[in-house]
Amino acid sequence: MDQKSLSLYHIIKAPAIKKGNIPVLFMFHGYGSNEEDLFSFVSELPEELFIISVRAPHTLMPYGYAWYSIHFDAPEGKWSDDEEAIQSREIMKSFIEEACEAYNLDKNNITLLGFSQGAILSYSLALSYPDKVKNVIALSGYLNENILAENYSDNNFSNIHIYASHGSADQVIPVEWARKTPEILKDINVDFEYKEFPVGHGVSPQNFFSFKEWLQSRI
Repeated sequence: MDQKSLSLYHIIKAPAIKKGNIPVLFMFHGYGSNEEDLFSFVSELPEELFIISVRAPHTLMPYGYAWYSIHFDAPEGKWSDDEEAIQSREIMKSFIEEACEAYNLDKNNITLLGFSQGAILSYSLALSYPDKVKNVIALSGYLNENILAENYSDNNFSNIHIYASHGSADQVIPVEWARKTPEILKDINVDFEYKEFPVGHGVSPQNFFSFKEWLQSRI
């Protein structure tokens, strides 16, 4: 199947196994990376998935892309542009709807896999619009309540499942930030699994096989 020209640049891998409705996994990379990064996982992921790895809309110089700005020179330390993050959340939502239509994918079987900034926005998208997402794999991110839809906690989360993981030695996003996520998810009755691995800001082989096994039982 050919890659289509849609609102966000992306690369695809069609499923090797096709049985009825086609489940889809969207990949959202981290700050300063691109669509090739997480795509390196695809050969090891379940063969029935249609995989779409998406490039973020903001270009960073001299290379790389971002979902929203991070102002490293802010007086109080790193400051994330929450307004841009909310805009990107909406862009991602529109793109998912557009891609499901264009590639004839199952809108009721959507998984988001995000790393770092991509994970933060995957949380935001899934908790703001839980009817749009079935599974979330959030790697090395955290739940930023400032970029969730207003009154999001009133949503029905009964059909959403979240796998969250973090490196206990993460030097980019402190593990303490990630450890707040389970408390928030418990409060709103979301089915989730949270794991830590003895690594920095990255995905260890153990982490990969852990979320792969989790995903395999839910698609």
